[in-house]
Formats: sequence, C-alpha cells, structure tokens
Amino acid sequence: MKRKGRPRSAFAAAGARWRGWSRWRRAGMILLVILTALLTPVGGAALYLRLHYAGTPADDARTRGRDAVWLGHAWVDGRRSDADVAGLATLLSGTGIKDLYVHTGPLEHDGALPAELHPNARWFVDTAHRLLPGIRVQSWLGDILAPEFDGMNVEDAATRERVAASATGILDLGFDGIHFDLEPVRSGSPGFLALLDRVRPITAARAALLSVSAPVIDPLPGLHAVGLAVADHGKWWSQGYFAQVARRADQVAVMSYDTAMPVKSLYGGYVAQQTGLALEVTPAGVDLLLGVPAYWANDLGHRGNAETVATAIRGIRLGLGRTERGRRNFGVAIYVDFAATARDWAEYRRDWGGIGVR
Repeated sequence: MKRKGRPRSAFAAAGARWRGWSRWRRAGMILLVILTALLTPVGGAALYLRLHYAGTPADDARTRGRDAVWLGHAWVDGRRSDADVAGLATLLSGTGIKDLYVHTGPLEHDGALPAELHPNARWFVDTAHRLLPGIRVQSWLGDILAPEFDGMNVEDAATRERVAASATGILDLGFDGIHFDLEPVRSGSPGFLALLDRVRPITAARAALLSVSAPVIDPLPGLHAVGLAVADHGKWWSQGYFAQVARRADQVAVMSYDTAMPVKSLYGGYVAQQTGLALEVTPAGVDLLLGVPAYWANDLGHRGNAETVATAIRGIRLGLGRTERGRRNFGVAIYVDFAATARDWAEYRRDWGGIGVR
C-alpha cells in the first residue's frame, strides 16, 4: 500500500490518464504511433534524397562528347528516308551525342533475330555514317526475361549461343556495336554475365562496342533482395553485380528513370545518388552513361512532372561533381527520340550539351 502523500511515478500518472481516455481516443493514439513508426524512415529517406539534390553543379560537369540517344524501330523498318536522317543530323549538330542505339529487335525468346524485323538496317547505318560523321550506330537488341515473364532464359546456354549468332549477323550489316537491353536481369544472374562473356570476343574482333542497359543500383544495401522477396521483381542491382557487368562491357547506360519519385527534388536527388554509386564501381576504361527521361507518362512508376530532362541532368551533374568530376568517358543517354519534345532537347543543350564536343 502506498504511503499517503507519496508522489506518483510518471508511468503511473500516464497509465491513469490512458485508462481515463475513451476507447476511440486510445485507438486513435495507437494509430498515430503506428503511422509515426512507418513514416519516420520514409521521411528520413526523403530528406536524404533532398540533400543529394542540394547545391550548385560544377560548371565543368557537362558533356564530354560521349552522350547517346535511343532511337525507335522506325529507322530500320522502312518508315524513314534520307531526309529524315538529314533532319536527325541537324537535331544532333553541336551536341555531345556520340552513339545512336537504334532498335533492331526485339530478339525472339530463343535468342534468334528475324531479318524481316530490320529490312532497312544497312541503309540506316550507311546513311548515318555519311550524314553524321563521327557518330557510332549501335544495334539495340532487347527482350523480356524469365523467370519474371514468359520470355528469354539467359541462364540457358543454347539461348545464349543463339543470341551470340544474332549479334554476329547484325554486326555484318555494319553496326558499330551491340547494345543489349534485356529486362529484367536479376541481380546476381550468372547467365547474363555468361552472355556478355560470350559476345565480348565477337564485338572485340570487329573493333565494335559491347554496350549494356543497366537498371539502377540498390539505393540501400540489399534492397534488390527485398524487391524479389516482396514483389518478385528485379528492380535494382547490387553495386557489386553492377561492377561485374561493367567489367565485361565497353559501355553501360543506366536506366535512371521510372523511379516512382513524386517530385523533382526527390527524383533529382535519386539520380545524383545513382550517378555516384555507378561512378564508384565503373572501371576507368568503360563509358558510363546515365539515362535521361525525354518522354511523358503519369503512372505508379513515373511522374511526368517530376522526371524531366532538366531535373535528371541537374542530378547527374551534382553526382558527377561530387564523385569523379574529371572523368572523361562519361555522358548521358536520352530516352527516347520519338517521344522527345523540342523542350526536352532545349533542356539537354542548355544544361548539359553546351560544350558541343564530339
């Protein structure tokens, strides 16, 4: 029994107040505590990305003349003419664009590449070489992958052999490189590494490039494993796996878009972080490009008002300036020509392409 006049403890007082509340008030307080516990990490992550987007980009964090643009299938299927290529030359004049990734696939799920998909491929390569001197034309080959989709299985050796044969055939048409965009490659996939090892001697023998589209790197260590466990989706690569891929390629283009970031400050901070993470592990002799979203969409994965060319480039410049400011074999890759607007190209020229080096 408590002695009369003894002060009550803070815990006892709090307990008495709790018991005096109504059931609805107690339920509301419990909900508030749960929401606070859930939202605090989210708020911390948002602040972390916002800080990555703070600051002023370095004046010299601009094009090194190693940029690229993804081009749609119309350039090789008969819908384009010499006049269109001349217009493309005018559009790219004075920019840092060095590589064209022209869509010549998709590959069949078994790795084959039907010739009827790209009847005008040789015409485009020859015309681009004539009208855009110094520009490299790469064959953009892609497909959806198993096990996430009913698609190509890169873990199968026979499939990899057919992909290698397809790469050989497309290089016979005069392309300056092979640009693989196989999605989604799961972090740690040995089959994808084996595919690059198989194709690399083919491109090297012809002095051609082996280029790869890569997903973003884990913004938090191990996040790729969480994505697989929760949603069975290979959204991210570990930084270590990214490094393994980069060591097997001549060029890596990071698909730094479709991030689900709702506002510019978070998207720009995310891109700045991704730029730094990729720079840390990309070998000095490998071209590293960061993707820039020149298209509009509003869905769960992409907010058009947040993911803009200007925001992406500002984030890239911040990440470059903080991590490896003097790196020369670095650039941006614009996705995609048929969706890019005059404003997109103007932002690229203003914010990144001002040096005009090729």
